[in-house]
Amino acid sequence: MSLGIAFIGSGFSARFHLRGLVGVRNVEVKAVYSRNLESAKEFAALSDQLGLGRPKVYDDLSKLVGDKEVNAIWLTVPNNVHLEYTRLIVEEVNQGKSNLIGIAVEKPLARNVKEAKEMIRLVEKAGLLHGYLENQIFMPSVVRGREVIWQMGAKNSGRPYLARAAEEHSGPHNSWFWRPTISGGGALLDMTCHSLETTRFLLTDPSKDKSSLKPKFVYGEIATLKWNKIEYAKHLKERYNVDFLKEQAEDYALTVITYEDDLGNVVMAETRTSWNFVGAGLRLSVEVLGPEYSLNINTLQPELFTFFSRNIKLPPTEAFVEKQNADQGLMPVIPDESVTYGYQGEDRHMVESFLSHKVPYENWYDGLLIVQLMMHAYLSAEMGKKIKFNPDQVEDFVPKVAKGEWNSNYIL
Repeated sequence: MSLGIAFIGSGFSARFHLRGLVGVRNVEVKAVYSRNLESAKEFAALSDQLGLGRPKVYDDLSKLVGDKEVNAIWLTVPNNVHLEYTRLIVEEVNQGKSNLIGIAVEKPLARNVKEAKEMIRLVEKAGLLHGYLENQIFMPSVVRGREVIWQMGAKNSGRPYLARAAEEHSGPHNSWFWRPTISGGGALLDMTCHSLETTRFLLTDPSKDKSSLKPKFVYGEIATLKWNKIEYAKHLKERYNVDFLKEQAEDYALTVITYEDDLGNVVMAETRTSWNFVGAGLRLSVEVLGPEYSLNINTLQPELFTFFSRNIKLPPTEAFVEKQNADQGLMPVIPDESVTYGYQGEDRHMVESFLSHKVPYENWYDGLLIVQLMMHAYLSAEMGKKIKFNPDQVEDFVPKVAKGEWNSNYIL
C-alpha cells in the first residue's frame, strides 16, 4: 500500500521535504496547493524530477482535500495560517468529502497556545491522525547520539543532566519571518522550537513515556542585536520591503528550562538561537553532559570540505550548506541536507505511522508543549525573571513582540 500525500505550501520547507521523501518507501506526492501558482508548478516539476510523482496543481483548497488519491497532507505554510488551513481541511473532512487519514504540520505548531489548542480540537474532532514535523529529533546524529548516551553512558554512570542546543544563521529568507505580527515572534518562535524539542528528546529516558520529564521552571531572554541597526534595517527594506525599525522582532533568544524526572532528578536544558551568526552557513549544535560522558554535534564540522581560492569567483549560492554566507576559502559541504537535518527520518516516520493508522511519536501534543514553553520564555523575558511552569498562565498569552508592541531600544 502506498500513501498519497498532498502539500499545502510549495516553498522552502516543502522542497526540503520533497528531497527527504526520496529516501522513503510507499509514498507518492499526489497534489500541491499554493497561493503562488507558479511556485506550485515548479514544486510539481521538482517532485516529478525526483521520482515522487507528478502532483496535480490546485488553486482551490477544498478540491485538493477532496481528491480521493490524497490520504495525508503536509502543511508547510506560514505560521499565521496554520489554524486557518487546519479549519478548512477539517470542514471538508467532516462533510465526508475526502479520504484523508492525517495531517503533518511544520514547526512551530502555532503562534500561541490558544491557536495550538484549537488546532488539536479540530483535528481530533475530525478523527484525523496528526504529526508534528520537528526534523531535528530525527537527525541521524541526534538519534544515534541518544542511543549511545542512554544505552552506554546512562546505563553505566547515570542519566544525562544537562543538554544544550543552538540553531544559528544569518537570518530568514522570506519576508513574513521578519514581521512578528504575522509570524508570531522572532528568532525564539522561529528556531527555539527546534532546540527545545531536541534537548527534551535527549534528556528523556527512551524506556519511559515523555511525560516522565516535567518542566518546572523557565527563564527567557530576548534581544535585537543586529537587525535594528540602520544599515541592516535598510537591507531588509530593500530585499523584503519590511520596515523592521517600525515592527521589530528579536534576533537573539536564550531559553533555560529546568525539568524534573519521575525519580525526582533535576535536569536542565539550555537553548540559544539567533539570526546573527555569520559563518559558513546554518549551524546546528548540540551538547549533552552526563556523570562520566558527553556528546557533541556540530553540523558545520561535516565529513566533507572543499576549498576555492580567491581566483575563483562563484555566484551567490546555497549549494554547499543552507544559508551559505561565503563562496571562497575552506567551505564545509553537507552531502545531503535533507538527511543530515532529519527531514528524511521525520518524513519516513510520518508516512509509516499514517499507513499503520497510528498517531506518530512526534505529534501535535508535542507541538503544544513546545508552544507553551516558548510562551513561558517570552513571558519570562517580559517579566525579567525566571518563572514557574504553569500552562494556565499562558493560556491566552500573546507576546508583546507578536502584537507589535516590543522595541529593543527599551527594556520590557
